[in-house]
Amino acid sequence: MARCTAPVEGHRSASAAANCPACRGSWGRRYSSHSYSSYSSPSYSSPSHASSGSSGGGRSSGGGSGDRVRPRWSRAGSSVTYTPAEVRALTRVRENIEKQASVDLRDVFLCHAWDDRQGAAKELHDLLESRGVKVWFSEKDVSLGVPLLRAIDKGLANSRIGIVLVTPSLLRRLQAEGIADKELSALLARERLVPVVHQTTYEALREVSPLLASRTGLSTAEEPMANVATKLAELVTL
Repeated sequence: MARCTAPVEGHRSASAAANCPACRGSWGRRYSSHSYSSYSSPSYSSPSHASSGSSGGGRSSGGGSGDRVRPRWSRAGSSVTYTPAEVRALTRVRENIEKQASVDLRDVFLCHAWDDRQGAAKELHDLLESRGVKVWFSEKDVSLGVPLLRAIDKGLANSRIGIVLVTPSLLRRLQAEGIADKELSALLARERLVPVVHQTTYEALREVSPLLASRTGLSTAEEPMANVATKLAELVTL
């Protein structure tokens, strides 16, 4: 049997232990097992890189006003993009549209002020129809003298979504007719109502109806009416 050299030469170094005829094999196994299990796979992790920082020019992915995205229902090759706030608000509406896919309904009910029937409302109506959207429009489908709320209820019952064209004329009409927040809240609860703000602001709308103003919609202050119509057409197309 080989004699251990540790009592004479010691095993303080790897070479001394490796030269020991009695211990070289077992020490080598102990060294290999201990050293590589402890140090060959360090617990350091490579730095993580946020996708927005590495590929978006440093732009935050937190949904700021400068971000432009495409929702899942956006058509291939679409020329319009959306803000994150628009996508969040319209996604709820889109989900309800998809649930009604098997029901024969108009695509859109266009709620507007009487004074806008030959102006902004007709412009939006024509833009939507030119994009293949079936529109419930008061000039064709709502009898004169029907109260605004009743027309909204009827239109929503027979349409996938309702669009409220918010203009200075509509703000005056809402005030004059005294539509209560409670009644408007029932319409908003359906998640089928999209405000389109035109030639006014959400701040002005909030003065008349805080509930409707709390619903994110689309605004012609941000983009042309034609782009708004394209987004609405994409929203209702199944």
